[in-house]
Amino acid sequence: MNSLGIDKAPAATRVVAAMSGGVDSAVVAAVLVGQGYDVVGVTLQLYDHGSAVGRKGACCAGQDIHDARRIADRLGIPHYVLDYEARFRAAVMDDFAESYARGETPIPCVRCNQRVKFRDLLETARDLGADALATGHYARRVDGPDGPELHAASDGGRDQSYFLFATTAEQLAYLRFPLGGQAKADTRAMAHRLGLTIADKADSQDICFVPNGAYARVVERLRPGAAEPGDIVHVDGHVLGRHDGIIGYTVGQRRGLGVGGGAEPLYVVGLDAAARRVLVGPRAALARDRVVLSDVNWLVSVPSPADGPDRERGRLVTVKLRSSQVAAPALLRPRPAGGAEVLLDTPQKGIAPGQAAVFYDGTRVLGGGWIRETALRQEARHMPAPQTDAIGRTASA
Repeated sequence: MNSLGIDKAPAATRVVAAMSGGVDSAVVAAVLVGQGYDVVGVTLQLYDHGSAVGRKGACCAGQDIHDARRIADRLGIPHYVLDYEARFRAAVMDDFAESYARGETPIPCVRCNQRVKFRDLLETARDLGADALATGHYARRVDGPDGPELHAASDGGRDQSYFLFATTAEQLAYLRFPLGGQAKADTRAMAHRLGLTIADKADSQDICFVPNGAYARVVERLRPGAAEPGDIVHVDGHVLGRHDGIIGYTVGQRRGLGVGGGAEPLYVVGLDAAARRVLVGPRAALARDRVVLSDVNWLVSVPSPADGPDRERGRLVTVKLRSSQVAAPALLRPRPAGGAEVLLDTPQKGIAPGQAAVFYDGTRVLGGGWIRETALRQEARHMPAPQTDAIGRTASA
């Protein structure tokens, strides 16, 4: 059994290394070559138009492809650049625009992993005769008693398991994450030791097709007419002002609302796309403790109410509602048609539809789904504000 858990000698094991042009994926390729594996580098050209070409701080752009090619040459491995722009536009960019137009806050990196990297690229790796696909993600694949398990990275500050929740069990069996057990500082140190010219290259910060964080401008370009004006309404029902389009707002936002002057700061509490309303209120009005999910992907057998310590009500888990959030204790209840309900022990603030809720048992990822509705249950209310879901509609407990 080799270091990748495959019953072959390294020289007889072909591994496709997904090379984004960044430090992490370059180190993965270099380490695998050093261990004697038959490595093939593959880079995806996803978005390479206009300001994205050569722009620092974005993945999958022109400079990154050039960097990946140089590293592959340095390592002496075959390198292929695959033009996935059309499928990326259809599977990720258009979905991003539609989600924003519905008043949601999408996560295009999850969609990219789900619909492009771990679907199309994985199939390409199989076509190349590879035994595994290795990436630079900071997550851990652990061989458990019932098969491969997805776990959070050892370095909690770099953990990317949240973005991988949509990975299927079949895909996980084929994937490898060689960096999951180390810190980013260690990866950079390895890059220096290996003589990689991009050892000090900055990490990607922006979504590759959203220059400088200008989300609303990109949505308007992808979906003309999405920026329709409407009212900014306080949770008490008073109209406070007008906005130029809900695509410029997200739940939890405080700055740039264009209204103010009250006794306390205002936050975006909900977005109602149909009525073109931006609902605002005090920070306390953001509190929610019930989250309804759709399109849940399970990396374990779908739990029933009899699973877990709390046999009468569901399964006790911890859940992340944003990638940077500490996982919070909650009760998980599967629902029909691939959905689930999360009941948080303590209300959380700023939960946005379009984001993901990812369930953990310790470090293990059990699954996750897309947030569709939120509410504050009657017994959890500590304020007189009306109970609304995350797009401003009246919600039942």
